[in-house]
Amino acid sequence: MPGISGHGAVTRSTLRQQIADALRDEVLAGRLQPGQGFTVKEIAEQYGVSATPVREALVDLSAQGLLDADQHRGFHVHEYSVDDFRGMIEARSLVIDGMFHALTAGHLAHVRPDEPRIAAALAGVRRRGEEAQRAALAGEVTVLIGYDLRFWRELAAAFGNPYLTDFLHRLRVQGWVYAVQHLRRVPDLRGRLWSQHTDLVDALVRRDTDSARAIVEAYNAHSLSVVEGLTAGTDG
Repeated sequence: MPGISGHGAVTRSTLRQQIADALRDEVLAGRLQPGQGFTVKEIAEQYGVSATPVREALVDLSAQGLLDADQHRGFHVHEYSVDDFRGMIEARSLVIDGMFHALTAGHLAHVRPDEPRIAAALAGVRRRGEEAQRAALAGEVTVLIGYDLRFWRELAAAFGNPYLTDFLHRLRVQGWVYAVQHLRRVPDLRGRLWSQHTDLVDALVRRDTDSARAIVEAYNAHSLSVVEGLTAGTDG
């Protein structure tokens, strides 16, 4: 099947989850384009598996907003608009701002940067941020996406609410799905991608949520500016 490349044996979780992860990676890498369609049978043959785990994986990705089901015809990659992208940024901003507010208001007393568990978690997040920062500065968008998603997921997890963590992760995946199709048209992305991951961690370690908010707001403005510039005249 054009655009999809199956890889190797099952190495983690369930077959259903591995297929979902592999297809999500294909979308994030831009090898599966928005609007591109396929059937359960095509995916099952590509990966050499039965139809059942493939169908389950595709249903999971549809529930996450990455695929749409075509009645009696299969599935296709969801097509987001620049307005969708703006909405994603607004939604995740509201949630992140609420988390920062809870941190300063004392509602998250268990989230103390000097507490050993939190300190270890933030150290791990910072390492992800360093890798994401290097990839961003080098313009390596595929590497950046992987580390950026891990960075934000682990950072959100430090606040201790798995529902918020999952919600934010889904929004970030959807945002990258939209942005990557446009970013990959740029021959050289060096210096054009946001790279202040470690600054954000350092601000939170200091419990300086004003600086953390300013960093996130600048990131959102930067993301919108880049994507809107790339989609001008081609997207509504």
